[in-house]
Amino acid sequence: MEQPQAFDKLDRAILRCLQQNGRETYDVIGKRIGLSPSAVLRRTKRMEDLGVIDRYVALVNPEKVGLGLTAYLSVRLEKHTEIHKRNPMDVFRASVQVWPEVVECSAMTGDTDYLLRVVVQDMPHYSRFVMDTLLKHPSVQDCKTSFVLDRAKATTAIPV
Repeated sequence: MEQPQAFDKLDRAILRCLQQNGRETYDVIGKRIGLSPSAVLRRTKRMEDLGVIDRYVALVNPEKVGLGLTAYLSVRLEKHTEIHKRNPMDVFRASVQVWPEVVECSAMTGDTDYLLRVVVQDMPHYSRFVMDTLLKHPSVQDCKTSFVLDRAKATTAIPV
């Protein structure tokens, strides 16, 4: 695990501002936290170069673009593999990268190997994804699904 970089309160304030609005100007951020725009730019550039700021994105509301169903899938993979075959986890991880329905995939401890967050149009779309893609994958042993009924909290901001 990488050692975290040392950041002062101003760096953290910049990160909080950018997490709220990634398009905010350095001028506005500077006024809010008491720095000049050039100092905000310099600190932001440093955090980008260090990889602290990974990228800038537009957050799209799934429902507004016709993706009204979100599900979390607990996936278990086969544990045995022949020596000449690739590791089932490696094969699965590579496949997940090209499945557009999967917006997040995390390796887990416990009974579940991976937890997928899947965003689809509706139940027929979900069914097609599970039956035609996920369960037909050679590494997948089984999966269990939980559907999102309501979001009590949804944020991309981390507590810095």
